[in-house]
Amino acid sequence: MAISEKGILNRLYFVAGCLFLFAAAVSVKLMDIQFVDGEHYRNLAEERTYKNFKIPANRGNLYDVNGSLLATSIPEYDIRFDAVTVSEKNFQANVGPLSKSLSEMFGKSSSYYAQKLRTARANKQRYLLVARGVGYSELVQLKKFPMFNLGSYKGGLIVEQRTVREHPLGKMGERTVGYERQDDQGYFTRVGLEGAYSSYLRGTDGRRLKQKIAKGQWKPISDNNEKEPKDGYDVISTIDVNIQDIAHHALLKQLEKYEADHGSVVVMETETGEIKAISNLGRTSKGTYYEKLNYAVGELHEPGSTFKLMANIAALEDKVVDTGDVVDTENGRIKVRNRWVRDSRHGGYGKISVARAFEVSSNVGTVKIIYDNYKKNPQKFIDRLNSMSLNEPLGLDIKGEGKPYIPQPGDSKWSGLSLPWMAYGYGSIQMTPLQILTFYNAVANDGKMVKPRFIREIKEWDKTVKKFDKEVINPAICSPETLAKVQEMLKNVVKRGTGKSLYSENFSMAGKTGTAQTEYWMKDFASNPRYISSFVGYFPAENPKYTSIVVIHKPNFRKGYYGADVSGPVFKRIAQKIYTDTPIEDTLDSFEVENEKVQDDFEQYFAKIQDEKVIMPDVTGMPAMDAISLLENLGLKVNFRGKGVVRSQSISAGQKIKNNQQVNLNLS
Repeated sequence: MAISEKGILNRLYFVAGCLFLFAAAVSVKLMDIQFVDGEHYRNLAEERTYKNFKIPANRGNLYDVNGSLLATSIPEYDIRFDAVTVSEKNFQANVGPLSKSLSEMFGKSSSYYAQKLRTARANKQRYLLVARGVGYSELVQLKKFPMFNLGSYKGGLIVEQRTVREHPLGKMGERTVGYERQDDQGYFTRVGLEGAYSSYLRGTDGRRLKQKIAKGQWKPISDNNEKEPKDGYDVISTIDVNIQDIAHHALLKQLEKYEADHGSVVVMETETGEIKAISNLGRTSKGTYYEKLNYAVGELHEPGSTFKLMANIAALEDKVVDTGDVVDTENGRIKVRNRWVRDSRHGGYGKISVARAFEVSSNVGTVKIIYDNYKKNPQKFIDRLNSMSLNEPLGLDIKGEGKPYIPQPGDSKWSGLSLPWMAYGYGSIQMTPLQILTFYNAVANDGKMVKPRFIREIKEWDKTVKKFDKEVINPAICSPETLAKVQEMLKNVVKRGTGKSLYSENFSMAGKTGTAQTEYWMKDFASNPRYISSFVGYFPAENPKYTSIVVIHKPNFRKGYYGADVSGPVFKRIAQKIYTDTPIEDTLDSFEVENEKVQDDFEQYFAKIQDEKVIMPDVTGMPAMDAISLLENLGLKVNFRGKGVVRSQSISAGQKIKNNQQVNLNLS
């Protein structure tokens, strides 16, 4: 049936009306985009094309107390090439000379670079990686190369900067130096000095505008930054790299000898509380050791016999005993509330003085001193311990300090065995090595307990921004009378007690051995006993300069586990080495004493040293720290790149050198 003319017109009118409505809707939407949401869409388009990227500020340097670098930020640069922006004339004229220059700098053939650049040009590649991890001096040279010297637009040069944190000490002291990291969720992880003082070290980030190009890549708009980054402040620590080196290697040697699980050592300057060295080494599955965790700061454990000093001070201060009083150790074992307390010496020590019980570290004697005098009023003993600040954390800036625990009557962990067990360092007492050290340091420091300090000052170039002074935790942990008695007892531990194997006529030490069982609740303890070996003390004994603690966990018990055998030698090695490097000098009433032979020998030796100092040594193959220390002692200014051992030196071995001359070391 034929469609009428009127029907056709109606259909045309309907289609036209629909088109009109569609056109009206499009017009309304366009007006809405233009006048209402236009700014939003323009910003969105621009945001997807241009973006401000953060330029991390260089972190400040972390130095040891003598000015040696512990951590520093080194800028590195990635060099890329925009093969599209360069004109054909400039590309053809410069691709050959540029390839030759790149070959001379990076070692690959000029044909390799020529082919790489030409392929990028043919493929219209705008973000070709030319070199990664270039140093600043190399960057300066690169900018002078043919084509690159025309700049970012005409020459296609793209320079991207990033900052790398270097540790000249390598793995030594790594956990103490620490780090600051940010995870994918934006949360910061702060460890060690880097983490504790990140607000000073971090600086202020800058910004750089970049344009989005192909394949999701971004190209800088210009060579200049929108906002220049501001470098962080320098932090001067209390660490002494020489003492750190001594402590680290002394601990490592003993851990390897006794196949221990882990260990820590801390050296503190007695008067100031400055930490001169701290090393924490844990064992890997392969039997090697590395800076695993900060055991000295964070690991709580029962202190064992090193706690006998605290117990004896409490008893002497409360005048329940005196050092000359006699205590009967019987046959070396006693039963307290159906539990045995035993001495390490079979048969015991018989009747001995309180002082002698401390020197030989008699468990039986110590338990009798404390339990017999405080069992009717254990709170009195606990109050005395609390008055010596033993139940309070040190309040360190470094994150992760363990909270000490001294059981208190009424606690859920308090029982009838708590008091006798506490006397010799068990009974749920929990302390970190650094907390134990701080107490012993107070004894060495004539009763004044000072807070351990890791930082000396904050600096901006040569300007001091902030100084960190000595902080006193407790002005007097006990009376001078008690102090004098326990100081003598600590000397005698080394002279004739459990630490007598460490005694030396050449230098004096005072301290206390500790051998504590750990994991004694495990079912296999009888067949596989675990111990914590420790030694804590100070030197010299008469006028203490340094206090140190060595704690070694779970040595191979078949090789040894007593504190005097396992940890004591580490303490002695540190003290001996420091004495050798910085001998204690007696004061003379007159310096007008001359010896012609000594004077002649000195002059000959001095002349020889002067001659030797002008010759450049061969430091290739040496660890970075050793090479830098050697060259700085020769009066040279040392710049280095990389980490590890020295692979090359800018001044050849055997050449004459001058004071303040610069030498460059390449490390790998």
